[in-house]
This record gives sequence, C-alpha cells and structure tokens, in this order.
Amino acid sequence: MEYGLIGAKLGHSYSVPIHARLGDYDYRLYERGEEDFIRLLQSRDFKGLNVTIPYKRLAFELCDALSDTARQVGCVNTLIVRPDGSLYGHNTDIGGFIAMARRAGVAIRDRKAVILGSGGTSLTARAACGRLGARQIVVVSRQGPVDYEALYRDHADAEVLINTTPVGMYPENGKSPAELSRLPRLTGVLDVIYNPDRTALILDALDRGLPCCGGLYMLVGQAREAAELFTGREIDPGVTDRIYRQLRGQALNLILIGMPGCGKSAVGRALAADMGREFIDCDAEIVRRAGKSIPEIFAEQGEAGFRALEAELVAEVCKGKGAVIATGGGAVLRPQNVRAMRQNGRLIWLTRPLEALSTAGRPLSKSPEALREMWKAREPVYRAAADARVDNDGGLQAAVQRAKEAYHEAVDR
Repeated sequence: MEYGLIGAKLGHSYSVPIHARLGDYDYRLYERGEEDFIRLLQSRDFKGLNVTIPYKRLAFELCDALSDTARQVGCVNTLIVRPDGSLYGHNTDIGGFIAMARRAGVAIRDRKAVILGSGGTSLTARAACGRLGARQIVVVSRQGPVDYEALYRDHADAEVLINTTPVGMYPENGKSPAELSRLPRLTGVLDVIYNPDRTALILDALDRGLPCCGGLYMLVGQAREAAELFTGREIDPGVTDRIYRQLRGQALNLILIGMPGCGKSAVGRALAADMGREFIDCDAEIVRRAGKSIPEIFAEQGEAGFRALEAELVAEVCKGKGAVIATGGGAVLRPQNVRAMRQNGRLIWLTRPLEALSTAGRPLSKSPEALREMWKAREPVYRAAADARVDNDGGLQAAVQRAKEAYHEAVDR
C-alpha cells in the first residue's frame, strides 16, 4: 500500500480520479472496519492516507505528531508515515472548505454561521468559520444542546448555513436537513456533500437566489493539499479549478428537454455515441418496463398514470451520473422531476419549429392546433427549467455540436 483513501464506505468516492490528476503515485480506496483501521495505522504499512467518515477523530488520537491545524480542528484527514516510522496527522479539509466558501462567494466574516452536524467535518467547519471571522458559530445536532427545533426557534436569524451531515447524500437524494424558508436572513449556503452535485439543500438555495456550493470543490481543494504532503512539492492552487471542471464535465448528466417530436431521442443517441456515454431514452424505457406502447398506457391509465411512471423513472435515472438522458416532452411539467434532473445534470432545451415536429404515436400532439396549445402552455416551463437552449433546425450533427458546447458552458457556470 502506498497512498489511498480509507473509510467505512467508499463506493461513491471521487478521490482516485482526483489524485490521478495530482501526482504520479499509486492511490487506491480502502474500505475498513474500525478494528482493521486501527491495526493498519499501528502497522504503518503505508506511505500516506486520506481519512474519511467515520475515522477522522480516531485518526487524530492515533497519531504520534500533529500539525497545528490538526490540533486546532480536532480531527485528522491526512496521514503521513515519516522516515523514522512515526505517524504524522494533518487536516487539509479546512483549506478545502475555505476555498469552497470563497469560490461560492459566501461571505462568513461578521456573520452568524449555523453548522448542521457534530461530527469530524463539523469540527472542520467550525475552525474554518473561526478563521474566516464569523461573528457567531452555532452547532445544531439532533442530540443538542441546540437541536433542530431550537434552530428555528432561537436561531432563525442565521446568515450562513453549513451542512456537514449526510442528509441528502446519495442514495438518499432529495432529502434536506433544514427548511430554508424558516431562515429568512440567510445570505449563503454550503453543503459538504458532493454526491449528488446539487443536494436538495443547494437546490433550495439556488431557488432563493442565494450564493451556494456543494462539496466537490472542497474535496478537490483538500486533495490538492494532501497531494503536496504525499509528493513533497507545491501544486498550483489553480489546479483545483481545472480538476473541478473536468470532473463535473465528465460526471454530470446531459439532459435533453423539449417538445414531443423535437428530436431529443435522435440527438441524444448521437450525443451519447460522440461523448462515449450511456444513453437513456425515458419514453423508450417506460415502454420497455410497462410492456406497452405509450398510446396504450394513456388509453389504460390516462395521462396521470403515465406521468406517475415517468416521475418514478426520472427520479431513478437522474440519481446516476455521466449519461445522456432524453426526457419525454411533458417530463418538466412536474416540479419534482425538474429537481431530480437538476441534482446531477444540466438541462439542454432542444427546440424545433412547430411545423417540423413529429406527431406519430404521440397522444397529446395529434393536430397542429393541439401542438400550438401545448407550446403555449409549456414554453415558459421549458424556459424556466433549462440551463441552455439549442435549436435543432440545421441537421443532426449541428445539433449535437451545439448541445455539447451548451452543456460544457452550463457545467462551468
């Protein structure tokens, strides 16, 4: 064993591809129970490790020497075996957290910061808020002394909200640890969760127009600092931005929305082939699972029955990453579908003149009049949901190129 990440559960980790971009060293994932974790650290049979949930405090206790930062925070996320065999512990999470807050434009100085959770990452957030000059720091946890009832009763004047709990993390997408509507003075929100890219908490913050950021930038930032310890060389901080953009460009779904018959399936299939990605056609998948055509589903279950099947599928496939997804024309009509799409994707609105739309086998668009009425009702919904709009009026390859460019621009925003 040379270098790697150790924790209890690591199935969703980005650490291996991040470190592959940071240095020429062998970096792997090591899932270990607590007893195995302790034995490994006592054996010193490694060169360096990153430590994640739930072992950051335990690692702190097992070190022979600690950095000043680790002592300040009270937990360790980076370990180095020194030439004399001693175990040195440092905390790079605090640097990653500060970088995340600054990138998001979340100002903490002279503001009241509320931190959700009391674990190791909460300790990091507390130390970071202290360094950044928070006026007051309040820690909220289910066991108190400040619980969630007290949050809304006594601390509704919170200005910065920071989530360090796992609430909303994959696979429990869609859950939020707090109700932002009950915290009317918020000026910024940070969430250390990085899968999904946008948690329910971050989506709520975006809906309110608040500066916010998920945890991927923090993850890359702390990894860069850890790589400096592993390799003994300085790494340009600008590398954090580059790796962050690369990871999101590969991991986020490209989701096509738009009117029935606008070419989402054809463009999506060509996009997936061009980008080397999985292609998911939601309407085709509904047909496959139901064993019936869409007109048959409408005839037997009505539009409400079809929409229920669609919502279930959208929630499932949009939890995944790195796919091209073609949605049905009415998928955006349910707000919960749009939120599911936005958590791990960027929505590209594909348009085509109404007279050019295909109507074959489409129960809701059988006539030009029906199409015009549908467009009138749906156009504002597409506009509100979309990250970008792409015209599909110049041939398949032109639409593919435009959609790719629009997607990458949306990812970088």
